[in-house]
Amino acid sequence: MRREVGFTLIELMIVVAVVAILAMIALPMYTEQTRKGKRAEAAQALGDMQLRQESWRADHPTYGVLNDLTGSAANTTAYNNGLKHYTVSVSGNTGTGYTLTATRKGEMASDPKCGNFTMTMVAGVVTKGVSTGDADYCWRK
Repeated sequence: MRREVGFTLIELMIVVAVVAILAMIALPMYTEQTRKGKRAEAAQALGDMQLRQESWRADHPTYGVLNDLTGSAANTTAYNNGLKHYTVSVSGNTGTGYTLTATRKGEMASDPKCGNFTMTMVAGVVTKGVSTGDADYCWRK
């Protein structure tokens, strides 16, 4: 008598269950890691604008608006179009401070952990924050 070779239905169901459990664990972790990588764009853009602010302030009595920092309105649009996940803006610029904001766009607009990134400079002290979420977590690389 010949014995049949193959998998039973129970064995196949166990394999499917194990794969489903692994997917439930791995997919959210993967998604968060990709978001974390995209958040780095906001930190980089705000850091770039901070350097541009300090360069502008060295030659002028106040910190600059975004068009001052990029050269023109067209350059500002080109700069923001070059960013895939955020749009940068400047507000509250005075002789002693400014606020930079990286506003989420596209798929990052629904980021559940981190809102819009902010960098505020007041009298030489820079404060990093987010509109929603934990600033330490969001700014961490």
